[in-house]
Amino acid sequence: MARKTAHDDPLAPLTVAVGQEDLLLDRAVQQVVAAARAADADTDVRDLTPDRLQPGTLAELTSPSLFAERKVVVVRAAQDLSADTVKDVKAYIASPAEEITLVLLHAGGAKGKGLLDAARKAGAREVACPKMTKPADRLAFVRGEFRTLGRSATPEACQALVDAIGSDLRELASAVAQLGADVEGTVDEAVVGRYYTGRAEASSFTVADRAVEGRAAEALEALRWSLATGVAPVLITSALAQGVRAIGKLSSARGGRPADLARELGMPPWKIDRVRQQMRGWTPDGVAVALRAVAEADAGVKGGGEDPGYALEKAVVAVARAARARG
Repeated sequence: MARKTAHDDPLAPLTVAVGQEDLLLDRAVQQVVAAARAADADTDVRDLTPDRLQPGTLAELTSPSLFAERKVVVVRAAQDLSADTVKDVKAYIASPAEEITLVLLHAGGAKGKGLLDAARKAGAREVACPKMTKPADRLAFVRGEFRTLGRSATPEACQALVDAIGSDLRELASAVAQLGADVEGTVDEAVVGRYYTGRAEASSFTVADRAVEGRAAEALEALRWSLATGVAPVLITSALAQGVRAIGKLSSARGGRPADLARELGMPPWKIDRVRQQMRGWTPDGVAVALRAVAEADAGVKGGGEDPGYALEKAVVAVARAARARG
């Protein structure tokens, strides 16, 4: 899980979440928002990308309110802010406003390091969210997820889960949550085998691969088979999200050899080649539409809708159509 500094008050005036692990970055934001809303249920949350944070925008968002409302301002990909906006942010963190929590998400590295250094100098609460590229890191993550749920799992079960699910932290977290909800007592290797080994990874990613390739009929067939054989719907939405995000990452990346892109994007080289083949029909708008559809399906399978199967079918069709947006 994300590592935190000793200064760990979620309502600190400034939090910086540093790293490139999307799940951990999202959790860092969620923790701050949850703490703010626990203190004030009417907390106003503004979640901004660099293109939406123009010079002067931060001053508007943090200006005193007649109602003295609590506010959380989240700035994603802070390393990509323009020079003028960085000046605004640095000026603000030198003298933050009361009842406002600013959360900066920064990838780390050399780009935008001046802003990160300024935030640290200002005494920011820092949450480290590094990419978990080593199997040992993912194993530790799974163990931590079980502990957070107050559940026990054998070392063999944790290892089997990592082996079955792979490197995606969202899938691993979802799998732990599923096991925690369904299984009584200690989770052992046999339980993991019944749920996931050799089945969930293959079937959920088959659905995703067919969908991002625009093969709607085959994706729907794989989806129905997966659901019929007991694959958790949340694993399918996670696989769809991972597939679409991979398309988006690679389409916006600079050209280069698979090995170079693999290091830049955190993917194995073989996956770079596969995604290149899958992305031919995609457009940036198509990626955005597909991600929204998958997010809606994810909400549906987690209780926001009446029929998880129908929510998944809608998402699969939407992703497949988006894959054919070009041409």
